[in-house]
Amino acid sequence: MQFHLNGFKPGNYQVPDEARKPYPNPPILDLPREVDVLIIGTGPAGLTMARQMSEFADIKTCIVDMAPGPLLFGRADGISCRTIEIMEAFNSSEMVVKETYQLKQNTFWEPDPQNPQNIKRTEKIKDARGGLSEFTHGIVNQARLHELLIDGMANSITNLHPHYSRELLDVEIDDTQTQDLKAHPITATFQRTDQAGAQKRETVKARFVVGSDGGRSRLRKSLGITLQGDSADKAWGVMDILLTTDFPDIRVKSFIQSQDHGAVMTIPREGGYLCRFYIELDALAKGKRATDINLSEQDLIAKAQKIFHPYTLDVKEVAWWSIYSVGQRIADRFDNRPLNSPDTIIPRAFVSGDACHTHSPKGGWGLNTSLPDTFNLGWKMAAVLQGKAHPKLLATYSTERRKVAQQLINADKELSKLVATRPTAGDASEKARIDTAEIEAFMKRQSGFVSGTSIEYAPSYICTGQENQELATGFKIGQRFHSAIATRVADGRSQHLGHLVKADGRWRIFLFGGTENPTNAASSANRFVDYLANSTASPVLKYTPKGGDIDSLIDTYAVFQQQDLSMHDLPDYLWPAKGKYALRDYEKVFQTQEDNDLYDLRGIDRDAGCVVIVRPDQHIASILPITAHAKVSEFFDTFMRVPD
Repeated sequence: MQFHLNGFKPGNYQVPDEARKPYPNPPILDLPREVDVLIIGTGPAGLTMARQMSEFADIKTCIVDMAPGPLLFGRADGISCRTIEIMEAFNSSEMVVKETYQLKQNTFWEPDPQNPQNIKRTEKIKDARGGLSEFTHGIVNQARLHELLIDGMANSITNLHPHYSRELLDVEIDDTQTQDLKAHPITATFQRTDQAGAQKRETVKARFVVGSDGGRSRLRKSLGITLQGDSADKAWGVMDILLTTDFPDIRVKSFIQSQDHGAVMTIPREGGYLCRFYIELDALAKGKRATDINLSEQDLIAKAQKIFHPYTLDVKEVAWWSIYSVGQRIADRFDNRPLNSPDTIIPRAFVSGDACHTHSPKGGWGLNTSLPDTFNLGWKMAAVLQGKAHPKLLATYSTERRKVAQQLINADKELSKLVATRPTAGDASEKARIDTAEIEAFMKRQSGFVSGTSIEYAPSYICTGQENQELATGFKIGQRFHSAIATRVADGRSQHLGHLVKADGRWRIFLFGGTENPTNAASSANRFVDYLANSTASPVLKYTPKGGDIDSLIDTYAVFQQQDLSMHDLPDYLWPAKGKYALRDYEKVFQTQEDNDLYDLRGIDRDAGCVVIVRPDQHIASILPITAHAKVSEFFDTFMRVPD
């Protein structure tokens, strides 16, 4: 898709440039007085949390922001493969894929040895993230991603909408009520910031609160959570521009280092014309911040023009620009529990996104780490609120996501040094220039982390079974379920298995059959299915709410190697009767494709097969032998609760 030809215009890219208008500010409605979940901030983390909560009719959610309306100009616009996988869980990946500018190549430019005042390309390579997912890393306006999440909220069963023009003044937590799940121990006070509101104050009582309110989070400060790490000592300028140039790689992501004027990183933007520049500025003096730098967008353009010599840059329009500083910090804890608290202490307040980890934007990790924060937290909170899981599950959010945030901080420190040509403050001993080969090596080494596909949660009671990893070497326990294509038995349709794991709070069990014919009642696959369907110890029977469909909590799929299967020869559990009319679900059984065999792709043991348990956030929770019936029950018994 192409747009922005005659100037940058925010809004829905499905509307032509000539007719597209910015998103209007919505009408202001009173805040509810009492909710189950209060979310502060409408950035990627806050909206993802709200989008997840909107799926549950029995959970009352409120999301609040200081801004007068939805975001118009993107800040963090890199969309990783993993983020698009998550958007697929919300049934929104198609629009993201259609509108993103896909990054396929990287180029590296250095001073020309024959004429150092000029830059010269040293290498053009394929993007290292290719093939890590069925989706491609790309660039799209952050505001469009927000719109897709907001539209999903509005179209959900709860018809959830953000509340804008509210400033958080104070949050109080009644510690005497925090361990009573039915209580509303949180009291949040807001002040209207719109002109009509006339400084009106509103109070919301909540069972849980999630702070996704940015690097200067008021919720984090009210909880006494501190940020640890390095202060900012390096400044960069960033701008989204429409330009004409004779630079040959303007539509390719490029790392450019000049002899005397610093470095630029360019990223082509969606629409075919827009481009983002990250421009290296001087080191910050001690105690100074990026906001203290007195530069304009014209100063940034002038500096970029010097770096690009001998190529010309004629900037026609600056859609957005800013100056930021590089500092890497991480919160000492991600919830309101004291440090080193046992899992039995129920957390009631959480921080996510920039509220608990800050870093530079060059690696594209901000949005792509913030959004998975609350994708991790959302299903856990819903399960606890609905009485489906023990409250101890909530403690795993901080454990799992803080480790990821620390990995992000470490990677960002390394990248920030690699793309800088000038010394940071107080370190004049640094090299004047770093070889771009080091940047290339870093990107290859970190490709899985940058794409989000290698994020791995440590062993725990919701990431177990490591002793069985050899049964499916391509499904890494703790990492996301790496999708592969199979053919649906009922109708021959090709289906990405990963796309079956939707953000609806359900667990998935994938049964990969061995060499035995599954229609044989004595086969291991048939006996496993019989256990789930009929045993009194079955987690499906034990934890499914009374009156609910058989797959309303644990959704089972089967994949077989045999090519001549008929649905009616398989156990009823694999094509269950559902809904008020007891209609049959024919979309749960698959067979391998002869020319694209997922057993080969994911290293699945052909003889024995295996069982893969997938969490509601698409991460693999366990791998078990098909014969390990009791182990499946033991896994769920650790944290699930029998419904009332």
